[in-house]
Amino acid sequence: MEIFKSIFRLGLLGGLLAVVACSAEPEEVIVEKEVIKEVEVIKEVEKDPGNLVIYSGRKESLVGPIIEQFEDSTGINVEVKYGSSAPMAALLMEEGDKTPADIFYAQDPGAIGSVENMLQPLHDHILLKEVTDDDGKKSMVDVVPAWAKSPQGLWTGITGRARVVVYNTATVSESDLPATMQGFCDSKWNGRIGWAPSNSSFQTMITAMRAEWGDAATKAWIECIRDNGAKVYPKNTPQVEAADKGEIDVGFVNQYYLYKFTLDKAAGDALKARNYHPTGGGPGSMVMVSAAGILKSAANEENAEKFIEFMTSKVAQSYFANSTREYPLVSGVKKHPMITPFDDINKPSISLASLSDIEGSAQMLKDAGVLE
Repeated sequence: MEIFKSIFRLGLLGGLLAVVACSAEPEEVIVEKEVIKEVEVIKEVEKDPGNLVIYSGRKESLVGPIIEQFEDSTGINVEVKYGSSAPMAALLMEEGDKTPADIFYAQDPGAIGSVENMLQPLHDHILLKEVTDDDGKKSMVDVVPAWAKSPQGLWTGITGRARVVVYNTATVSESDLPATMQGFCDSKWNGRIGWAPSNSSFQTMITAMRAEWGDAATKAWIECIRDNGAKVYPKNTPQVEAADKGEIDVGFVNQYYLYKFTLDKAAGDALKARNYHPTGGGPGSMVMVSAAGILKSAANEENAEKFIEFMTSKVAQSYFANSTREYPLVSGVKKHPMITPFDDINKPSISLASLSDIEGSAQMLKDAGVLE
């Protein structure tokens, strides 16, 4: 009986609990969840493009604008030391592997050839480019012609620069001019000649004479021009100006200096100077190159490669063709319409790589008393 009562009480308690549970309002429980979303933020830090040190044997007025364009387009901090090519080459030899220079940008192959042992071979991606023919076949070709670069790939030509005789048209007709440089030894040219023995390009022409004529004949030529009363000028530009004014009848220069005077002349004020490429060929009608190479000790080798690739790009080549009237060496870039086509010049078959003994040529000029 007690068991039954207990069961009854439990049942009654359960029922009451059920009634209470059913009659109670359900309580809404709100659980706030704080959701923290982790976002990975990647901040892109631009790489410092670095530096480049150039020793330039070319004048700032000629190459400064295109070097600035390279600096602007790459962000590379470029430091340029300007000077004449031969003294700059001598400075490199003096500094040796302690030189801060990454690039030597020379006016002529003689100057850069004199420091070849300090240069490193240029990589194929600088010297060669891929082309596709009409059949879709790909091949590798030279960026600049083979004659315009080091056979060992130590330097590459940037622009072509022809040696010419500048003459005064009021006193000389082209038919009066000798076919070769030896003709200026004639006494009829006494007191009528200008030259610049200290100029690097002139010294490279002397080196070419030594290569083609031999030292004895070259020495004799220097002495005969000296004895013909040649007037000494510091560089090419004043010779062109002197020829225009009639101070000299002929001068020995690079071709592009004339065109600056031509374009700068006021309308109606005709220039009385013209260029002549000796028809008999020889060193007086050779086409040299300005050239660049990378030092073995270069601290900024990658940037140095970028610089040479830029200078042999169509952008830089077009600048030289139109702004300085030099010969572009890269195919597809038109030369300036004022300058003589390559094919119209009787160029000598002198290897530019053989013109490295510019020091010996300078000494020959010193021995003749025409260079200090």
